[in-house]
Amino acid sequence: MRAGAKSTRKGGRNDEVERVSKVVVTGICGRLGKRVTRMLHRAYSVEGIDRRPFPERPKDVIHHQIDIRRKKCRDVFRHGDVAAVVHLGIMHDPRASTEDRHTWNVDGFAKLLEYLDQYHVPKLVVLSSANVYGPRPGNPQFLTEEAPLMGGQNFPEIRDLIEVDMLAQSYFWRKPETETVILRPVHILGSVKNAPSNYLRREWVPTLMGFDPMVQVIHEDDVVGAIVRALTPGVRGIFNLTGPGEIPLSRALDILHKPSVPLPASVITRVQKRLWRWRLTAFPAPEYDHIRFVCMVDGRRAREVLGFAPAHGLRDTLEAVQDL
Repeated sequence: MRAGAKSTRKGGRNDEVERVSKVVVTGICGRLGKRVTRMLHRAYSVEGIDRRPFPERPKDVIHHQIDIRRKKCRDVFRHGDVAAVVHLGIMHDPRASTEDRHTWNVDGFAKLLEYLDQYHVPKLVVLSSANVYGPRPGNPQFLTEEAPLMGGQNFPEIRDLIEVDMLAQSYFWRKPETETVILRPVHILGSVKNAPSNYLRREWVPTLMGFDPMVQVIHEDDVVGAIVRALTPGVRGIFNLTGPGEIPLSRALDILHKPSVPLPASVITRVQKRLWRWRLTAFPAPEYDHIRFVCMVDGRRAREVLGFAPAHGLRDTLEAVQDL
């Protein structure tokens, strides 16, 4: 056990869970980052890095309101007491310039890895996404963690996330003394403002005529639970995170009582591109590949190694998009 760490009993269980001295969370001011922080600060000393303000942070949480790309981030690690980093600081804004998105996501993460290396941080947890595999007509029914990352072929905006994922994989092999964990959750639903949640919040939902793919979703709080589990000493590797099961898109819309409007793929793609250009939608056209082709993943490794199991059922997970 690390110096200064404590042993504590959790939830009345007999097994003991080690506490680390300090966990640094990047992207702490995002909706998911705030939920992670509320969970972690009960057991760990938490410091966050985010250029956005965090006025409602817990009193025992330290917030460094700085840009992850700036050298001042080094000061967070300078004392050498950081035991783990949870990296949530990915810019997903598809309207951001390619250069800004790349420097933030890729160059910023590369700098973060330098600090981990220089100050010997023993644990890294990176939140990636199952979207890195990409929805494709030739996908097998379930993709394992060894599947190629093809998500950027038709969706350039996701290439940065794939590059971050691959940088984390490289660090995993280059620095075996650091326990690197890469989490790839399926579509996250909840109060988060991402494409899947925004799509299901629409008053009427456009679908593609002739397509009704099986989809996988996961509750945002289950993702938080997986991140906490990933901090367990000894855990390392890549893990697909799946929710309570698979469901046809049409059935998901029925559960949410959402009227759907089937449109030909050629029409919806053409119209969506124009709406995007005119800034009348927050849903880029390439996202529609997810309601056209299958991209389901195998979550067995997370269940068997990480001990992860979703706590929320399918209906609760779907209805979480209304929890704003």
